[in-house]
Amino acid sequence: MGETSTKPYLIRALHEWCTDNGYTPYIVVQVDQHTMVPMGHVQEGQITLNVGTLATNSLVLGNEAIEFQARFGGVTENVYVPVGAVSAIYARETGAGMGFEVEPYEPAAQDENDAGLAVADDGNAVAAEAPVAPDTTAADADGKRPHLTIVK
Repeated sequence: MGETSTKPYLIRALHEWCTDNGYTPYIVVQVDQHTMVPMGHVQEGQITLNVGTLATNSLVLGNEAIEFQARFGGVTENVYVPVGAVSAIYARETGAGMGFEVEPYEPAAQDENDAGLAVADDGNAVAAEAPVAPDTTAADADGKRPHLTIVK
């Protein structure tokens, strides 16, 4: 397993720093086919997004992507930005922040938590066929079943 990128950790740290100091955190995103943003607000292939707690709903600053809901022109939109597409995070009030190289999109590796999930035709995740539990009758037959003892 390769080393994880420091980029999502730095984004989260600077977001927290901005919030703790009363600043408004903004991210600059290079828009491509893997980003889900309101295209009417994209200029020269980029969009600047307010990711402050007052401007977002259900904000998730993950290792692979940044996801949230926000209002654009009075309309609530779902936003999905791969971390690799973020080119900067900064405080609106001071300009203090950090720039990043835009990384090519790489699909997230499947987590163990995601194993066994499939996407239905309607786009919702559904459980795939459950694994079969191991047969424990052989252990029961020899009389050495595991048991718990309550200790007071």
